[in-house]
Amino acid sequence: MHYISEPSRKVPILAQTDVLVVGGGPAGLAAAIASAREGAKTMLIERYGCFGGVLTQVGVEAIAWYRHQGTIEAGGLLAEFEKTAEEAGATMPECQSDSFAIDAQLFKVVCDEMIKKAGVQPLLHCFASSAIVEDGVIKGVVTESKSGRQAILAGRVIDCSGDADVAMLAGAPFHKAEKEKLMFVTTIFNCKGVDGKRFLEYVHSELKPTYRDWDGDNWDQQILGEAANMFSPYMEKIFIDAMKEGRLVPEHKDVGFGGTWSSVTPDGDVTQLNMVSVRNIDCTDVLDLTRAEMLGRRACLQALEIMREKVPGFENAKLRDFGMTLGTRESRLIEGRYTVTKQDVFEQGRFEDSIAIFPEFIDGREYLILPLTGRYYQIPYRSLVPQKVDNLLVAGRCISGEPVAHTSFRNMSCCIATGQAAGVAAAVSLKANTTTGNVDVRKVQDALVAQGVRIH
Repeated sequence: MHYISEPSRKVPILAQTDVLVVGGGPAGLAAAIASAREGAKTMLIERYGCFGGVLTQVGVEAIAWYRHQGTIEAGGLLAEFEKTAEEAGATMPECQSDSFAIDAQLFKVVCDEMIKKAGVQPLLHCFASSAIVEDGVIKGVVTESKSGRQAILAGRVIDCSGDADVAMLAGAPFHKAEKEKLMFVTTIFNCKGVDGKRFLEYVHSELKPTYRDWDGDNWDQQILGEAANMFSPYMEKIFIDAMKEGRLVPEHKDVGFGGTWSSVTPDGDVTQLNMVSVRNIDCTDVLDLTRAEMLGRRACLQALEIMREKVPGFENAKLRDFGMTLGTRESRLIEGRYTVTKQDVFEQGRFEDSIAIFPEFIDGREYLILPLTGRYYQIPYRSLVPQKVDNLLVAGRCISGEPVAHTSFRNMSCCIATGQAAGVAAAVSLKANTTTGNVDVRKVQDALVAQGVRIH
């Protein structure tokens, strides 16, 4: 690799704050709101033009699609996000669970209002490009935006980037699987012009999909427990048949067809069509991201053409839109003071420094387990604390964990739980005049319980 040398230059300071949250997805939203509610001056930056992350930018509508009778959750901001969305008219029943499908467009406004109400200072279209670290303590980040290169100084920084971007830039240890072993990325699209009544009749009288269908060519999941025979909005056989017939020819060997949908509206929209996957993509590599975006969009049009031909009700369907960006699942994972293990998830791990609970739910690495029995595990505060860099916390899908454990805690609702915990911990450490690495976890736990979070 060749390099150039940049001349040194002064970077103007854009802002100073107590707590800076980088990334405005489910984890970042929760971190910023929780921090502000604990009394810390809080700033939230986001690289896109809206908050909401996977929900608003990718188009995944259900925060808690795993939820069924008997599922035990942490509550807190997860429940508040859903309730606020419902009050705003931004929900409808989710088709496979006791949860909501949330309108991705309206939820952008819900995020705006919740941030303003909490007193969080928002900043959109802003990307963290380097970390300011002195003697192993983070002091803020340098950003890039239309305004140029600017610094934001902060007493505490919370990395909710999804890819541990800030932790990596700060020099905190992390690991990342080889590209061939990373979970695939997906391009989600939405359709209009569907005869919803005919489509649902076909689904329930002919297709009759269950979670057992996930154990196919594209997703290849091992379905454990009672979930195998439960309804799941899954469709793959039509694409397999079309490939055998020569009607569907994938543009690249890494492109797969088959997946799920979410809502069917009275107006003829079918949303969250998660029918296209692309493998062997490192979502921290801009060349891979470019390739996957372009392959994914073209493959979605191929999928839609096959659905027009083979799915009743889709004869006149048209593309409504794509998600704003790829759905990504896995990249960097920090090396924290504790690594959440597969055993922790499967055997209801318990920890003295628990900052949230999460149901025994796994979706990936060839497993699908739905939380139907009331089992849950605890998430330790130490898994949010990176090694070697203090006053930096990490929340969301890049906390410290083994690959199978990651397939559980990567889900949006768990990202909300770890985000809320990180926000509270950052604020509590400031009030106690101690670092995030040395904060009294009991005080953090007390504050989380006061915010309505179940930690045990």
